[in-house]
Amino acid sequence: MRAHHAHTAKALDVQTEPGVEFWGWAGRTLGAPARTATGVPAWLRLVSAPEDKAAGKLWDGALDAQHAFGDLDGHRPALLAVHDAVDDGIAYRAELSVRVDDPVLSYDPVLQHEAQLPDSWWNDLAGTLEKVAAVDTGRVAVRQQYMERAIPEFVGIPAPAVSCWTTAHADVHWANITEPLRLLDWEGWGMAPEGFDAATLYAYSLLQPDTAARVRVAFPVLGSPAGLAAEATVCAQLLQTVNRGDNLALADPLRAWSEELRRRRAAARAAGARHDRLPLTDTKPSGKGAVEVLIRPVAYAELHECSARRTHHPVPAGEERVCS
Repeated sequence: MRAHHAHTAKALDVQTEPGVEFWGWAGRTLGAPARTATGVPAWLRLVSAPEDKAAGKLWDGALDAQHAFGDLDGHRPALLAVHDAVDDGIAYRAELSVRVDDPVLSYDPVLQHEAQLPDSWWNDLAGTLEKVAAVDTGRVAVRQQYMERAIPEFVGIPAPAVSCWTTAHADVHWANITEPLRLLDWEGWGMAPEGFDAATLYAYSLLQPDTAARVRVAFPVLGSPAGLAAEATVCAQLLQTVNRGDNLALADPLRAWSEELRRRRAAARAAGARHDRLPLTDTKPSGKGAVEVLIRPVAYAELHECSARRTHHPVPAGEERVCS
């Protein structure tokens, strides 16, 4: 991997800085700081995969993100160049990006201390994720089939109906964000239930109650009927990792969250049952025997529309309503 990283640096005419390297999961990726021929600081990341698997969402995530988002007004490191090679049945993709010198807010995705961040940072994050959500894409980050299988198993409720699918970064945790705000790691972005990024950040904040509460303030979709599907999905995802022996520190907070989600669903069902028992119209006398028909107000859940009316692509193999 090091030899291919060095070869790629030559091919892209950049000089890596010695003594610093960052390995990804299972040695699949190798990143290092570099400088271009003109001295511009950059980051050179090499990804490897068997040649027959070098395609699809994760493989093309960074390149697709560059085409879709650019640098997101400076909140995403721009991709400068890509170099592909194949050697002995292994594909290698090098991604040269603008270097982010600010450290991530946590070296663990799970926040280990309260985040002391100004309101301006939270506003930047909310605004940036709103811009992400507004981008139209055919990429999929969360599949309905997964929700229908995992949410009952790990949260204990049927998969909530998705009121709207929006585009998500899909990996917004504390090891992927910096101050000033930069969002890193765009491999897995795509469509997800509305509020998915907010729910992800909330989940990784659960050990720090003040920060978790601040996430809810920044993203009011959390706790709302519109956010239930995203919250249940993220909760199921992380409880599944706990079941596999990962993220064990989050086990109790996640179980408490799942209890809250079950209560919310039960309350929503009870409210829906009361609503369904009401007639769609009421009548009252209107003088001289005439009857005035009054249209009963529709419940919030019936009126809810995706806040930004984001996307036109339905999630494959599902019949969920997609905002248009």
